[in-house]
Amino acid sequence: MDLSSTYNDKVVRQFVIATILWGIVGMGVGAFIAAQLAWPALNFDIPYLTYSRLRPLHTNAVIFAFGGCALMGTAFHVVQRTCQTRLFGDRLAAFVFWGWQAVIVAVAITLPLGITQAKEYAEPEWPIDLLIAVVWIVFGIVFFGTIARRRVKHIYVANWFYGSFILTVAVLHIVNNLALPVSLWKSYPVYSGAVDAMVQWWYGHNAVGFFLTAGFLGMMYYYVPKQAQRPIYSYRLSVVHFWALIAVYMWAGPHHLHYTALPDWAQSLGMVFSLILLAPSWGGMINGIMTLSGAWHKLRTDPVLKFMIVALSFYGMSTFEGPMMSIKTVNALSHYTDWTIGHVHSGALGWVAFISIGSLYCMIPRLLGVERMYSTRLIDLHFWIATIGVVVYIASMWIAGVMQGLMWRATNPDGTLTYTFIESLAQTHPFYVTRLLGGLLVLAGMFIMAWNVWRTWRGVRAPAPVPIPTAVAA
Repeated sequence: MDLSSTYNDKVVRQFVIATILWGIVGMGVGAFIAAQLAWPALNFDIPYLTYSRLRPLHTNAVIFAFGGCALMGTAFHVVQRTCQTRLFGDRLAAFVFWGWQAVIVAVAITLPLGITQAKEYAEPEWPIDLLIAVVWIVFGIVFFGTIARRRVKHIYVANWFYGSFILTVAVLHIVNNLALPVSLWKSYPVYSGAVDAMVQWWYGHNAVGFFLTAGFLGMMYYYVPKQAQRPIYSYRLSVVHFWALIAVYMWAGPHHLHYTALPDWAQSLGMVFSLILLAPSWGGMINGIMTLSGAWHKLRTDPVLKFMIVALSFYGMSTFEGPMMSIKTVNALSHYTDWTIGHVHSGALGWVAFISIGSLYCMIPRLLGVERMYSTRLIDLHFWIATIGVVVYIASMWIAGVMQGLMWRATNPDGTLTYTFIESLAQTHPFYVTRLLGGLLVLAGMFIMAWNVWRTWRGVRAPAPVPIPTAVAA
């Protein structure tokens, strides 16, 4: 069969495997450092195992390895189906996969060695940053090249979200990581002081906004209707959702810098745009959930849809909580506490991981040419274990965070602090143990998924190439 008449699913399958493997690694490191917070001696006095080195490894592995592979794999899958054409440049697509794996391995080696820029979500040093930029630009060439040669006039809204995520993350990464190298593994940023902080959180919050939101909304807009076998509830709302989200998100970063040296007007501007963000975010959530109108009964028998709908519920909750925490008076209580950690993980686990897992479960049988996954019961088991784990995790951090905030600002009549910092740590310890239990449940769910995928894959010797339909249809 002529390759040009089939979809390039090889690279998609490679990203599926990488997503699951890096998910286990990233969440495994997360569980280990959660245990370290409860029992600090678990670093064994080995510098490479200290919390300060493993924590950025965990965040990079979950966000950019697990999440990045999920985004790239689904983007390549979705853009081919919605454009009715093969990926632009098979070799370029292969370079994107192997180049991204090289980035992940390089980060996994250098961060435990203490080689870091010490910038949140942007820790890798300049040689790795250059590789990231090259791989990302090629990723964009493949994606937009595929759209340019589409056989369908209309560009489906999922591709708008994927496209905005690719373009914006490229700009964010390049601008934030402008630096002057002084040796092979050391550089200094071109920015300084409050300007450096401002640029960092313009990058940091928009990494959340475009990498962890826009990209995964593209995933949602394709796989939720596909799994529900129903059209998106309101296509018009999806377009409004897109333009409103990308117009507003870019300005919300300063809410990370309340009560710092950043000018007060900039802090307030970040707060205002964060509050405005609630509207488009909830518009997208409602649009996704209401796609099941008339098909709610499917939730009783389809655990893949359960993953997707619960993911949208967590998306709605996180995008309500975020703007609320950006309000200065609320932020005075929540900032630097574990409430922030609970918020981050309700988004990262509840939204990002769940929509990724649901999309993979939806996509894998189609990629392998089989009717369904090896075991629907295992998918259901994965759903319940992971859901309980996420709820236990974030609830423990919410309670711990509010407690910490109240303890830290409690004062005696003479103005002295009521509690020492060590006393707040002692009171937080049970919540750290509870958080670990929640994280272990989420990790156990990933192992269940890996087993289910392996058993499904084992029965397929060589997946047959999927021909591109001759009739033009989405």
